[in-house]
Amino acid sequence: MAQKKYIHICYFCLMITGGGVSFNLLNQDLLLLPQRAIYWQQEKALIVADVHLGKVGHFRKAGIAVPRDMEQNDLGVLSDLIFEHKPEKLIFLGDFFHSDINADWDWFILWRSQFPKLEIILVRGNHDIIDDRHYLELNIRLYEELLVGPFLMLHHPLTSAALKQAEGYVFCGHIHPGVQLVGRARQAITLPCFAFGIRQVVLPSFGKFTGRVAIRSNKTDRIFAIAKDKVLAID
Repeated sequence: MAQKKYIHICYFCLMITGGGVSFNLLNQDLLLLPQRAIYWQQEKALIVADVHLGKVGHFRKAGIAVPRDMEQNDLGVLSDLIFEHKPEKLIFLGDFFHSDINADWDWFILWRSQFPKLEIILVRGNHDIIDDRHYLELNIRLYEELLVGPFLMLHHPLTSAALKQAEGYVFCGHIHPGVQLVGRARQAITLPCFAFGIRQVVLPSFGKFTGRVAIRSNKTDRIFAIAKDKVLAID
């Protein structure tokens, strides 16, 4: 898929910091992390989308061979981010757990016990079908949508028409965005990305056991690809 050119959006102020990209959006300081997460400094909040915990157990239960430690690795990455950035809250933008409770839920219970004071918020996604009581037992707050400061936390992206009515700048996931890069020899690779528009950003899927959809951008979009341990601004 041919990629269109992107132009600088006036409300972004960019700065490269380590492997991430730090910028100011609507007077809020955000850090795009190569671990496919955003750290919001004013709220001391770590924001991730589409973890899909339990997907490995779901596939293994169906008899499909998947490495058992994939989701433990995802939880390990979350732990590393918490230790490094010391957030006071963790916001999941939907599709946290892939299906009904399976053995992978026990790993999450153990993980949660390591961070009892961390405020965890789940904005429901289409895969979040586990009964509320299981989340409430772990002191996790549930929302269909959540307005925090100038940002509206959702799972599904909004259409252009719906964005005009939205209360704030939208943070969402769901589509597991990727950007296709083509080399001089016409070799192509699709990388996960953060896709920022005028009124909405779509976060990459945090879970490693997920696919990616190459997105078609508008001229006003700003795309940040994730290549191993770096976030790259796509010009």
